[in-house]
Amino acid sequence: MQINLKVWRQENRQAIGGYKNYSVSDVSEHMSFFEMLDKLNNELVRKGEDPIAFDHDCREGICGSCGVTINGRAHGPLRGVTSCQLHMRSFKDGDTLVVEPWRAASFPVIKDLVVDRKSFDRIMESGGYVSINTGGTPDANAIPIPKIDADAAFDSATCIGCGACVAICKNSAAMLFVGAKVTQFTKLPQGKVERRERVKNMVAQMDAEGFGSCTNTGACEAECPKEISLTNIATLNKEYLKASLC
Repeated sequence: MQINLKVWRQENRQAIGGYKNYSVSDVSEHMSFFEMLDKLNNELVRKGEDPIAFDHDCREGICGSCGVTINGRAHGPLRGVTSCQLHMRSFKDGDTLVVEPWRAASFPVIKDLVVDRKSFDRIMESGGYVSINTGGTPDANAIPIPKIDADAAFDSATCIGCGACVAICKNSAAMLFVGAKVTQFTKLPQGKVERRERVKNMVAQMDAEGFGSCTNTGACEAECPKEISLTNIATLNKEYLKASLC
């Protein structure tokens, strides 16, 4: 099939970007989205043109580096998948796809579809860890944890930090990401020792990075490839309020 692309091209952080139109022929429905872009890039290189820069690594929906916006949807039209897991059978012959990088001031464009997400790293560095000495690896059943807490912690830990929640939010809020990381540790006994300092430090760093405020539209949950629940934002607000009053 033939796919028409309208791709955002931007030379560097300082350059003014814009859309450029391409057409890719002989696209197999079994190709992944990025294999289709690889095909286009091979054609561009043969013509002596600059290939489209995009981020990817695992292609298994694990690392989160592949995020792009396709026709206004973070990671594309399917729920619960990353851009690298998206296949061309999700589109029709002759479709036009508008492909953009994440749009957020806190995720500046490096080149084309590649953005700088170090702001997430700095939020994690501010408190997204357990620093107490927990000793050697204990037996799995040595610390009894209620199943509801264990499930909540594991569900939150599936967040891969791709930034789709920020990119799709009208306010560029990072509350779902920070909420997932706070919940991940708060629900487990190892993380409760530093829970007050953690949530205050992570929220302060989130604000310092310039992320917007949450207005509970739910777009973040709808577009998250790991389907992280909005309840994590509620947990974040509760933990922050408790930490601020103590």
